Amino acid sequence: MYRAEVNGRPATAEQLATPAVVNYGHFTSMQVRDGAVRGLDEHLRRLADSTPALFGAELDTALVREYLRHAVAGETAVTARVSIVALTPWPDPTVPVVPDVLVTLRAPSEPGGRALRLRSVPYERESPEIKHVGTFGLIHHSRAAKLAGFDDALFVTTTAGREGLVSEASVWNAGFFDGSAVLWPQAPMLDGITQQLLRRGLERLGVRSQTRPLPLAEAIGQRSAFLCNSGTPGRPIAGIDDATCTVDPDLTALLTEAYETNPFDVI
Repeated sequence: MYRAEVNGRPATAEQLATPAVVNYGHFTSMQVRDGAVRGLDEHLRRLADSTPALFGAELDTALVREYLRHAVAGETAVTARVSIVALTPWPDPTVPVVPDVLVTLRAPSEPGGRALRLRSVPYERESPEIKHVGTFGLIHHSRAAKLAGFDDALFVTTTAGREGLVSEASVWNAGFFDGSAVLWPQAPMLDGITQQLLRRGLERLGVRSQTRPLPLAEAIGQRSAFLCNSGTPGRPIAGIDDATCTVDPDLTALLTEAYETNPFDVI
């Protein structure tokens, strides 16, 4: 399944040709169930915050919501991606432009899956606080990790003065657990929506969590670790480099419970 709409209308091949060859824009991805999304306000805020930085214009989030609602109408379960891109000629990128809203739908993702082994990689995304469409580094390092026998890559910082801190994984945020509290890395990275919802849910459940700089050696020494993104709130990490992490079903259940304390918001 794959469907695309631009500004509330079926996308044309000509429109889709632009994002296919121009790697500029930002997006957010979400799981839609019966016309509702967990953390909808956070998704819209992410898009609104990033649009002025990339296009010099404000984003009408009410209109974005309308386009999203139109695209998912009649769908029981679907993965939706809302991309903010400029599909018309933009000869002078110093001049603000009102961007287009590209909504794409694909099959839904469900939580679960086996525990993953990660290879640590020195790498920092460009403008890491933005969920932008520049994904070459993510895919390249993920592929290299798989070719080396791992399942994915875990990024550590490279900037002088803050080298060796855990940041994020290719398409995930990472969290660590010492048996009683959750530890979130603090580094140049994307603060994912699922990560935000998990922090909020853990607080509701009375589970301690902390966000601070986390050297790789300290992260590897934690009892358990997990990944999270829009598709799953808690994918266990089986190991990092040569170290083994404890795969704890109770931790996965706790993360799921924390995530589900966040209600669905009707689009």
